[in-house]
Amino acid sequence: MKKIEYLQCSKCGNTYSETVMYHCPECGTEGTLDVVFDYNFVKKELTKAYLKNNNDKSIWRYFPLLPLETLHGRSPLHIGFSPLYKVERLEKKLKLKNIFLKDEGRNPTASLKDRASAIGIAKAWELKKTIICAASTGNAASSLSGFAACAGLENYIFVPKAIPAGKLAQLLVFGSKVILVDGDYDTAFDFCLEAVEHFGWYNRSCAINPYLVDGKKTVAFEILEQLDFKVPDKVIMAVGDGCSISGAWKGFKEFYQLGLIDKLPVMVSVQAENSNPINRTYRKGGTEFDYIKPETIADSISVGIPRNGYKALRALNESQGIAIDVSDKEILEAMTYLARLTGVFGEPAGVTGFAGLLKLVSNKQISSDETVVLIVSGNGLKDIKSAEMAVTKPELVKPNLKSLIEYLNI
Repeated sequence: MKKIEYLQCSKCGNTYSETVMYHCPECGTEGTLDVVFDYNFVKKELTKAYLKNNNDKSIWRYFPLLPLETLHGRSPLHIGFSPLYKVERLEKKLKLKNIFLKDEGRNPTASLKDRASAIGIAKAWELKKTIICAASTGNAASSLSGFAACAGLENYIFVPKAIPAGKLAQLLVFGSKVILVDGDYDTAFDFCLEAVEHFGWYNRSCAINPYLVDGKKTVAFEILEQLDFKVPDKVIMAVGDGCSISGAWKGFKEFYQLGLIDKLPVMVSVQAENSNPINRTYRKGGTEFDYIKPETIADSISVGIPRNGYKALRALNESQGIAIDVSDKEILEAMTYLARLTGVFGEPAGVTGFAGLLKLVSNKQISSDETVVLIVSGNGLKDIKSAEMAVTKPELVKPNLKSLIEYLNI
């Protein structure tokens, strides 16, 4: 493809042509690949004028920087250009001047993962693949399931047995062939790789397929456009495998390389304290990930082995980023706190970044005049069981005024 120069291993730096399907032949699955574009070529087309005159308010407006030859595999579902809210009530509460909230729960299957799935389906179409699969804790699964249904593409989804009921229901409604794995996410991921090797299915897993991160990077492009190309000081994201934060960082860097912005933000990685392999490694200044069995209510970021860990570490190192850990208790508290001040209902992983923002404020790691963008990655209706844990259920009231007065204590 003319606009792509090569694929590059995130671990060893070796470069390859697009004949390499997934990962570095030398480093194996740890060697996730980056798609490196010819930015001098792209720069001729993707300009501020091009963006200003483009009425397509979806991820497809960024076609010059998407790893596709054509848009023939474009989904009719609307992906991207989720709202970016300036949340004044939250600013007042936290005594910060500029907090913006990117609500990714407004995508077709209610999560940021739709950006990656749209590219995965389009790439499968381009490569003439008839069966696509993925391993997921839930959101990537339901995302692929919905987009595959729209495209009429047969798909197999490997999910851990602890998948929330709402996410499993999405898969079944969309008609996916669900492999409910007796194990956690890491087990499901390895099992999916084994099946791909045996059956030759196309692997949508973002931590394996080099093109999927280029769908996620569009969230950064949108943030910059929505802020009129004013770069935020900090971008706060929940982190699991590392795909989303590395994707967003790639987006910011590419707009910088194209001369569309003049500086880069600090990336903030927020992980659950008992599922924090990337943050642990970053704080140690290392590159090797030690495995600890993950335990967190935030299923979407429950990861023991970060499959895109090297890219995530690069995002933190290059941006002089911050790594924050939060407890499940803090995540549940953040769910109601955010909803009641902004009207945005996020699932546990979706509000983990907000729990991190609260800790940044408490630790005085953020100044009042900084511009902060918080990405809420998924809708709260994805995991009602967790939402119920965050609130107190109402008592049953008899339908008469006396009972109501007694209940309200008026």
